[in-house]
Amino acid sequence: MQLNPYLHFNGNAEEALEFYRGALGGDVEIMRFEGSPAAEHAPPGWGNKVMHGRLNTPAGIVMASDAMEDHAQNAGDNFSITIQTETEGQADSIFSKLATGGTVTMPLAQTFFSAKFGMLKDKFGVGWMVVAG
Repeated sequence: MQLNPYLHFNGNAEEALEFYRGALGGDVEIMRFEGSPAAEHAPPGWGNKVMHGRLNTPAGIVMASDAMEDHAQNAGDNFSITIQTETEGQADSIFSKLATGGTVTMPLAQTFFSAKFGMLKDKFGVGWMVVAG
């Protein structure tokens, strides 16, 4: 398993990833809304925005995306912790435990990019994204 920070931006995720790359080194990978199954859910004009970005640094991985208006957050609370599990069973167990007393914002389910993916805020208000496989 692996834990990574996941940062959510209000339309400037690519700029932020490049800024962090300049400071930390490494390579940036970007998946855009355009051409993905998520494109139909994106607002008009968002095709070139970052659906999922990843900065691979010598110190570790930082992930980021542009949050749509209904998911936009304020600077300072614009992050989640992502946990990448090895199996769907691990994802089920961890998601269930983290959700206890919290709020599920996206139920754990199969997506086009993962066997299972879900999001929640735990009882302490910390955002989590659980990814299987």
